[in-house]
Amino acid sequence: MTPLLIILLVGLMAATAYVLVRGIMAMASGKDMSGEQQQNYMRKRVLFQGIAIMVIALILILAGGK
Repeated sequence: MTPLLIILLVGLMAATAYVLVRGIMAMASGKDMSGEQQQNYMRKRVLFQGIAIMVIALILILAGGK
């Protein structure tokens, strides 16, 4: 179970980094980005980070039970 959670965690970390870089690139490109698009990037990043934190907590709980 733990290897599956670690793979999931790595995927969530990659997704967080991707959304973060994509948001930064969009802002740095100088395009007129609407506030809604910026908020959408931020919401996705926070969502992925939150899920990753829950997976980390689950990994620690499972590791502590052994």
